[in-house]
Amino acid sequence: MTTPSSPTPPLADGEASIGSLADPIVVDPDPALLAALVAAYRDAAPAAVDPDLDALRSVASAERDPLSSAADLPTLAVLARDGAVAALTDRFRPASRLAALAEAGVWDLRTLAERQPNAVIAGRSDGYVLVAADGRDDGEDRWCRIGSDPTLRERYDALVADAEAVRLRTPSRHRLYGALRERCGGEVADEAVRLLDAADEDGSPASKPLDRAGARLRTYAAGARRGALDRDLRRACEDAGLGSSATFTRVKRELAEADLLETESVSQPVGRPRKRIVASGELTAAASPAAALEVLEAFRKRD
Repeated sequence: MTTPSSPTPPLADGEASIGSLADPIVVDPDPALLAALVAAYRDAAPAAVDPDLDALRSVASAERDPLSSAADLPTLAVLARDGAVAALTDRFRPASRLAALAEAGVWDLRTLAERQPNAVIAGRSDGYVLVAADGRDDGEDRWCRIGSDPTLRERYDALVADAEAVRLRTPSRHRLYGALRERCGGEVADEAVRLLDAADEDGSPASKPLDRAGARLRTYAAGARRGALDRDLRRACEDAGLGSSATFTRVKRELAEADLLETESVSQPVGRPRKRIVASGELTAAASPAAALEVLEAFRKRD
């Protein structure tokens, strides 16, 4: 399958790449349309937007810009209401894709305060209203373009200028992997990605979608399974924007109280010993990421 040269949203009335529009903007997408636009960019540059572990390793080893493959994608301004953004960002993996687009400077995501009559996609020389297509019996969301108005884009210039940028609280996969690898080494970074991507033993997804709190727990557990230094792991997670040191102090305490984690002293040539976190109990016995996930899911259900 050929990767499209430009993101192409699923339109029922024919393909229209975002790159064909000059200075494109999307206004007031609902959650489904916003997710479809992210998916279109992911399909155009998967190694930047949604890299697997091999892609993460390859870029880190070559010391390349991890988001360079997104450099030629069209820059898109997106005015979206909080509810539409929250529908994506309350799940960790979709939020990380959105973060990749923002970190690459490909998406300028801004908050839309008031609902608009319809969703809009427009460029400097053309613009359309978007409405959901009827008769979508294939299970896929599609949209139709209504009308054609070359002045539609300029009507939103002031709104874009006044809108506040959306603050995303989830890092891209490249950002998280890079921070863990730099501070804690490749084994910890690899284990974190394996746990973040893990499914239950039967191959089905985890019992509920992975959220930000779950991602923090899995990342910290990955550090324990690979014997990371506590301070280095916390700093890596802070560097990535996954959470504060105080947040991970709480995660550490809760895992320790559940007998899933211990700390050990590591002597230093100079200065005070440092603390290493190590897995214990059921987390030690879990031989695979899927088995570790089962332990962590059971731990979360205790709360």
